[in-house]
Amino acid sequence: MNYYELDFTYTSPIEASILNDVLAAELGEIGFESFTENEYGLLGYIPDTSYNEIILTDKLKNFPLENVDIHYTAKLIESKDWNEEWEKNYFKPIRIGNECIIRASFHKPEPGYAYNIIIDPKMAFGTGNHETTYLMINEMLKLDLEDKEILDMGCGTAVLAILACMKRAKRVIGIDIDEWAYNNALENIRLNNARKIEIALGGAEQIPNFGLFDIVFANINRNILLNDIQRYTQCMKPGALLFMSGFYTEDIPVIEAECIKNGLTLLSHAEKNNWAAVKTIKNDNIN
Repeated sequence: MNYYELDFTYTSPIEASILNDVLAAELGEIGFESFTENEYGLLGYIPDTSYNEIILTDKLKNFPLENVDIHYTAKLIESKDWNEEWEKNYFKPIRIGNECIIRASFHKPEPGYAYNIIIDPKMAFGTGNHETTYLMINEMLKLDLEDKEILDMGCGTAVLAILACMKRAKRVIGIDIDEWAYNNALENIRLNNARKIEIALGGAEQIPNFGLFDIVFANINRNILLNDIQRYTQCMKPGALLFMSGFYTEDIPVIEAECIKNGLTLLSHAEKNNWAAVKTIKNDNIN
């Protein structure tokens, strides 16, 4: 099958990572099948039989965020082995220390890792390539999750949920607002035989349907985190942990301030290429 590759760039004060997420969700509704981030924006791929420039132009005109000008170029790519293309250019096995490897089903298994996670992404987000996913996995590897109740908020490919299941969590819930991510999460759960995981489609309004949690992971973006920290706190047991990523190191003070307002104490943070992850705890006297 032949595909069109579209290279999207932006003129906007909004962070490119946020624009990439929103644009990928919008383009998924009109037939785009895979994406990868690059230095300037987003590459999107669509079968040539599905590509319609009029529909694309209309979708971009109605982009849901304000103050965004989206530019793109398109080129036709002749039929090729797309698994080979992903492996060669976009998705190589990710090794996190000596404990965890994340690979696609078309990669050869590598022995010696305690956690061998198979992710067949429909886009490059959430595979471990991005610094925030790497940071969150690194934090999770330090934890004893046996018999714990875990929430993976903004679960994407469900890589964190799958790892939690492998680490013998008692119950794992993943929530994502993007239908495309939801379906991809279900596919990856099946690939890893991670039957304890339940995935819900929606945003933070879904959280109360699942009770209380021992540990919450939220790898989204700065603005959504600031808006939803209160909701995360409400689903946490006293003494529960909340890990957050998806923002830059310079954003840590504003994240911490919102945590303090909601009865959370910042315990530590980690950094990778100016991206940050924070570990917080819910104070015992906060219900």
